[in-house]
Amino acid sequence: MRQTACLALFAAVIVAPAFAQDAALVIGNENYRNAADITSADDALDAADALEVAGFTMRKGADLTAPVMRTLLAKHYDDTVRPGRSVILLTGHFVHAGAETWLVATGADQPTLASIDNAGLSLSTVLAIAGERPGGALVLLGTEDRRIDLGRGLAAGVGPVDVPQGVTVIEGDAAEVSAFAGHLADMRGRTMAELVASAEDLRAVGYIGTFAPFLPIPDGNAPKPATPPAGGGEQAFWTATEAIGTRAAFETYLDRFPDGAHAAAAKSAIARLDDPAAQAEAAEAALRLTRDQRREVQRNLSILDIDPKGIDGVFGPGSRNAIKVWQTRAGYDGTGFLTGRQLEVLAQEADKRAAELEAEAAARKAEQDQQDRLYWDQTGAAGDEAGLRAYLKRYPDGLFAELAQERLSVFDEERRAQAAANDRQAWDAAQKTDTVRVYQDYVAAHPNGAFVEEARRRIAELSETSAEADARQKAEAAEKALNLNPVMRSLVEQRLAALGLKPGAADGTFDDETRRAIRRYQQARGLPVTGYLNQQTVARLLVDSL
Repeated sequence: MRQTACLALFAAVIVAPAFAQDAALVIGNENYRNAADITSADDALDAADALEVAGFTMRKGADLTAPVMRTLLAKHYDDTVRPGRSVILLTGHFVHAGAETWLVATGADQPTLASIDNAGLSLSTVLAIAGERPGGALVLLGTEDRRIDLGRGLAAGVGPVDVPQGVTVIEGDAAEVSAFAGHLADMRGRTMAELVASAEDLRAVGYIGTFAPFLPIPDGNAPKPATPPAGGGEQAFWTATEAIGTRAAFETYLDRFPDGAHAAAAKSAIARLDDPAAQAEAAEAALRLTRDQRREVQRNLSILDIDPKGIDGVFGPGSRNAIKVWQTRAGYDGTGFLTGRQLEVLAQEADKRAAELEAEAAARKAEQDQQDRLYWDQTGAAGDEAGLRAYLKRYPDGLFAELAQERLSVFDEERRAQAAANDRQAWDAAQKTDTVRVYQDYVAAHPNGAFVEEARRRIAELSETSAEADARQKAEAAEKALNLNPVMRSLVEQRLAALGLKPGAADGTFDDETRRAIRRYQQARGLPVTGYLNQQTVARLLVDSL
């Protein structure tokens, strides 16, 4: 406690004007007597420590009764007499009735609408107190979807919130809300709009300012501490400096201890803070991108024909180089690290390009379908064997491929009925094995057999040139490298089916029907037609499915 108090005192001197008093209230209710626990008290108290180190006058507590919560709120209200900023973090079970919401005390036993005022903390009172600091008040509400036994007149959760003018309310999962609060000091200089944009999976209502920062970066005119924190000496001073981590903090340390034990480290820290690359990296880190968001960045780059070397949610060298390429192309400095604004621009460009690609694909498919139908009318529509085979030779995956094969099977059945028993037996065996060697043996043994022409056709289909074999093997290897699990394979089949490409059953197994559907998709979208998936094809499928 002594060390924390020293850090808080030092932070307040460095970062706050002499007339301001930033104040915070943190309540983390976790261990409920008659409800499922909310696993967030430790996270809330960690956030309280971070805010205290950043200079906030702190009132905090965990697993509190209703009277204690109201006492803490009253003390916090006293802390807001002077101008400043307020952060109020409440985590636990919430209940509501009409337009009123309460944070439930841990000892509450099936509260009703008539008793909740004595078993909880009124959110309207909390918001009214926050409203006395318009433009500088942030209220954070964290909970979890867990069991709570309630009496008549109450419903679980946060109800409709009437937010006073100038107050921002952010609501969501207790752990995520606490983590956001704990990083506020790391996001100095950001407007409330920028803070809200970085609050992934959280909901924000009320004042979303875009002009002034919520927590300003301390300027060079901030008061300098005349003495180190009491009882701590240089080491305590340095510990507080590192905890704050701003340029002003390190400069203050050097002013006080120009030849101190940590002078070199302070100078190095200032150099890092002044380094544009380090600033860019820190700015992206502050966005706290999830792995899914990183995957989205990689998909967007891929849609723009910039290869990130994988869509795995990990920003390795390939992704960093791809980001640099896009930044340079878009007129930004090629740092390899993204800002919030750049994420928006990248997504907009990718959405626009995806729409263009779909329009191009639709036009290409319409043209292909027109040519397909025209050739069918000229060949297979008449129903003769020669015409059907001519159609399948040009359009093996065409609109009428299944129909042509079905009609050809009639000719096969007729030949089978006319063939000698040994000829039919040999042909059935050859079809079962379905290799070039077996078909060659059939032709040699039955030069006048009923299925000689069919055998020669299959020999031609199964015979690959070395270049074709190499291309197929590369395509197979590229698909294998994607490491698609059965669920993803099934999703691919579902997407192909939704596009009317007839991939067969969505069972995660890529059979001949699936390969044909993939070829059709690739052909319609101007992709290399292999029948196998690669990163580009998967990225297009994912975008098409959005």
